[in-house]
Amino acid sequence: MGGRGGWWRGKSTPAKVETYTRWSFHTFPFIEVATFALPAFGYVPAPVNWILFLLVSTHAAVAAVTASLTLDWTRGRRPLPVRLLWALGTATVVIAVVSLVVALHGPRGADNGAAAGTVFVGVLSFGIGTLALAVRGTRRMVYGVLGAAMGAGAVAVPAGVSAPGAAVAAGAVVLAAGFFTFTSAFSVWLLNAVYELDEARETRARLAVAEERLRFGRDLHDVMGRNLAVVALKSELAVQLARRGRPEAVEQMVEVQRIARETQREVREVVRGYREADLRTELAGAQGVLTAAGIDCEVSGPVTGLPAEIQSALGWVVREATTNVLRHGDAARCAVSLRVAEGRVTLTVENDGAPGIGSGSGTDTAEPGRGSGLAGLRERLREVDGVLRAGPAGSDLFRLTAEVPLPPDSVPEQAPAPEPGGSPRPVPHPVSEVTS
Repeated sequence: MGGRGGWWRGKSTPAKVETYTRWSFHTFPFIEVATFALPAFGYVPAPVNWILFLLVSTHAAVAAVTASLTLDWTRGRRPLPVRLLWALGTATVVIAVVSLVVALHGPRGADNGAAAGTVFVGVLSFGIGTLALAVRGTRRMVYGVLGAAMGAGAVAVPAGVSAPGAAVAAGAVVLAAGFFTFTSAFSVWLLNAVYELDEARETRARLAVAEERLRFGRDLHDVMGRNLAVVALKSELAVQLARRGRPEAVEQMVEVQRIARETQREVREVVRGYREADLRTELAGAQGVLTAAGIDCEVSGPVTGLPAEIQSALGWVVREATTNVLRHGDAARCAVSLRVAEGRVTLTVENDGAPGIGSGSGTDTAEPGRGSGLAGLRERLREVDGVLRAGPAGSDLFRLTAEVPLPPDSVPEQAPAPEPGGSPRPVPHPVSEVTS
């Protein structure tokens, strides 16, 4: 019992449904024989009863094999067994007619007519129901049932059945064959639906895995990009200082070591999926990194009061923009400004390294030698209904602007009122104020 239970529990849900469906069709031959062949022994004398039993048993066996192979076809595992279907159809008609003639014109028994009618209707019903497994479309199934009923009535009269009896036989075929046809059609529909649902679930799981891989790759790009750029910059500076015999080379390598450890920690946080960029920290870090690289950096604008998800999204923008300035441009000046006005937060990063940056990060296509950070930023901003614009803003200026709408219930620190004849001008903050 434990082995059988383990065998059943080891199957997937679609496999369990398919097993149940197959075994249901495998029980139909026993039902057919028990319902239509065995009762003949009580009403029809020998050898007619044995003839009816053998005919019905043969038909049940052919129907069982046909059902099994046709179910394989419905799942796309083998071609449609056309010859076997024709054989079943022929056997259904021949066995039904022969059983009717033998029962009516053979040795008389207690109730030959009832036995003949029962066998006749049963063989036709099970045969049509099995053939319905290979039929696509409800209309064709209905035509098959009606055709079998009309054929039953047309054959019964010449065989010796009265007109009312033939009508009753035709009606019985409609009911019985219609029931078995519906059972076959519903079983196939249910089996296909379960497999489709299982495939949809697998597709959803694959999409979730792909989305997580994209998130992981995007986060690694954002985390590693700037830090590796700083490591390369400080390592180059340490090499130059070491060649000149300057003791500051040790301090630079200590800083490289600190950044490497910090990068390890951030990568672990990315793997766990818990990392969120802090806008205040990113602004301070951007100013410190760019200043260390010899780029004059000015950070201005209010930071406090913004929702956490907006700060996180804008923090990633600051990080990616800083990475692009270091890696793709040849800037001498960079200005980072934050402005809150009319229910929107606008982050602007400008630098005078337009030729280099425009060729390296102003596109979303991941071509060889080009970054794909802007595409990741647009995905992050889209989560908070924000937009990103990036491109040259003059002959030697590159501007990256991120705009994010504020939730109605958030009340951040307001920007200064605009001066007459001009737009609001951000108020510079010293580094100590941003990093406090």
